[in-house]
Amino acid sequence: MRTAAIIPVKRFEGAKTRLGLGASEVAELCGVMLREIISVVSTSSHIDHTFVVTGDAEAEKIVAEFGRRSEGGGSDVTAIRDEHERGVNEAVALADRRIIQEGFDASIVMPQDIPYIKAQDIDFVMRFAAPPNFAVIVPSRRFDGTNVLVRMPADLMGTHYDDNSYREHVRMAGECTRNVAPVFVRRIMMDVDTMDDLRFLLANSGEKPHVAIQIERIAGRE
Repeated sequence: MRTAAIIPVKRFEGAKTRLGLGASEVAELCGVMLREIISVVSTSSHIDHTFVVTGDAEAEKIVAEFGRRSEGGGSDVTAIRDEHERGVNEAVALADRRIIQEGFDASIVMPQDIPYIKAQDIDFVMRFAAPPNFAVIVPSRRFDGTNVLVRMPADLMGTHYDDNSYREHVRMAGECTRNVAPVFVRRIMMDVDTMDDLRFLLANSGEKPHVAIQIERIAGRE
């Protein structure tokens, strides 16, 4: 089963407005989180290629830092240019067309703002894979968002982010296949949208001390 990871990334300058941080702090925070998730996802044995969909030049530079990884182990990392940035669903659809064209069997969609994710979390999620058609859905901590969505085939269903997406994705997946697995993984469920999320993340700094130190340094400037 060839699986592609899809990471939609908004322009840093317009991201994370609910955090109340300055523009430079938000951009730096986004960079830290993007580097961390790419470093984890691109080294997972379950991921054959990682696609970052973005219209942000700095995000594209971060992708270029990883580049081709096949010779050194891990999957290649490619940026897909999102010229119009019409939202997460359009970004995922853009990647879907690419990965279907390139013959991938499945996709795993995740945001950039789950920096505590570890390779073993991806291993755990993929235990619920049930080819030839299935969906695995990991919610956000408040059960209102979707922090991982695995689909096989990659075009099994569209996406419905930004509006109570977890429940909607469970419903949509159920209309397409009997193999729907809601899965709860603590580190994946810890995303960063509000200052409360950020405080919760830092309160659990033991999950990834090296990441927590960077985030605390950035957040502490305000």
